[in-house]
Amino acid sequence: MACLEHIFAPSLPQSCCCSLPHGVETSFTRLLRCILSASSSLDVCVFAFSNMDLCKAVLKLQCRGVPIRVLCDKDYAAIHGSQIGVLRRAGICARCDLGSVYMHHKFAVVDNRLLITGSLNWTMTAVQSNKENVIVTEDPDLVGPFLKEFQRLWLHSDPAQYFHLSDPKPADKPTIPSTDKP
Repeated sequence: MACLEHIFAPSLPQSCCCSLPHGVETSFTRLLRCILSASSSLDVCVFAFSNMDLCKAVLKLQCRGVPIRVLCDKDYAAIHGSQIGVLRRAGICARCDLGSVYMHHKFAVVDNRLLITGSLNWTMTAVQSNKENVIVTEDPDLVGPFLKEFQRLWLHSDPAQYFHLSDPKPADKPTIPSTDKP
């Protein structure tokens, strides 16, 4: 465990006075740095997303104007502590996989070139308690299939595709006369 404030506010040398060690490089701080390195895009595809520090990193990217897309499992998007609602309220497009089985992926692609993948769910338990693995690579032969899988799932989870052509369009709906008097 280490303080992460130096990751989120590097220009402030002593931005935090907590009792955790400061300035310590851990596997988690390296993961955060990889995510925060995004300058043109971040695509996240994770089974569960409840880690507030990872959410903070994604929100920081959004404040910098980085386009972000998040996919997660539909059942785990609504669990207590899920950060999906936080991301959506902040204006980040977060979709849930609509398949009948778990969407169990755990990967992110930074700027269409850097792949982060492994067993790590984006949860506090995974980060602090579990034995997990994460691989980070820029190998195009590895990044490419993950980009294709993300795009496939992203299109498959588009809620607009589930509206039927026979559904009335807003202009086709009957109008109800206003009872307001001028």
